[in-house]
Amino acid sequence: MSIYLMPEGMRPATLQERNHFYAIEFQTENVTTWLQVRPGVTKFAVIIGRHSRIFPEEYREDADTTIIVDEFKNLNEVKRQIIEFLPEAVYYDRNVYNKNNNKIGQELAFDLDPENITCPVHGTLGDKLKRGQGLGFCSIELEMTQQQALGLYEYLEKDYSQLRVIYSGRGFHIHVFDQAAYSLNEEERLKIAKTVKKRGFAIDEWVTAGEMRLIRLPYSLNGLVSRVVIPVDKNELEGFDPVHDERCMPQFLKKKTTSF
Repeated sequence: MSIYLMPEGMRPATLQERNHFYAIEFQTENVTTWLQVRPGVTKFAVIIGRHSRIFPEEYREDADTTIIVDEFKNLNEVKRQIIEFLPEAVYYDRNVYNKNNNKIGQELAFDLDPENITCPVHGTLGDKLKRGQGLGFCSIELEMTQQQALGLYEYLEKDYSQLRVIYSGRGFHIHVFDQAAYSLNEEERLKIAKTVKKRGFAIDEWVTAGEMRLIRLPYSLNGLVSRVVIPVDKNELEGFDPVHDERCMPQFLKKKTTSF
C-alpha cells in the first residue's frame, strides 16, 4: 500500500519493477538526445529509497543519501550504475562543467509540483504536511499543476526561445536551453524566481534560484509513482493525461493479469 495518497494507479515501483525498467526499457540514446543541447560535461545522481522506503538491503544505510554519479566513460556505464543501485529517482546536475571539473554555467529550470498547489479539497502544502502527506497529491492538484505549466510556458516564451517541458512523473519541469540563461548569476536567478512566484505560479523557488541544482532525468522512472519521465510538447499540454497516457506508463503497469 502506498504511504502517500495519489491518483488511482500511481504507486511506488518494486525493486523488481525498477530493475526491469532500467535493464529493458531505459534507452541511453534518448538521454543523449536530451543532453546534446547542453554545453560542457554533465553529472548524474540517484536517490535509492528516501521517500518510498524501498531499497536493496545492501544499500540500507545509503537509502536517504543523494549519491553523485560522476565517474563514467559513457552513458552505458551510467546505466550500469543505475541498475546496481535500483533507485527510486535518477537526476542530472543542471550545472555544466568543463573537462577540468570547473563549473561554467547552470541550466535554468522551473519546477512545478502538485503538492505546492492549494487544493480546494486537501488545502495548502502546510495542511498536507500536518497529515503526513507532503508528497501526496490528488487528480485535481495534478490538473491544476498542468494548467500552471502551460501558463508558465506562455509567460516564459516572451523572453526565451528554447523551452522544453518535462512531465516529471508527479509534476512538470520547464527547461530553458537559451545559451544566455546558462550565464545568469545567483542574484539574477533569484529575481526571476521571485517574479514568477509573484505572477502566481507555484514553483519551487530554490530550484530556479539554483540552490537545488539536481533535476529529474528525462526518460528515467519516477519510482514513487511508477511513471516514466517524458518530454511533452507545449501544444499537447492542454489534453495531456499523465495518469493514463501510455507514453509514461512502464511496461510493468501495462501487463494484463491472466486468469487460469
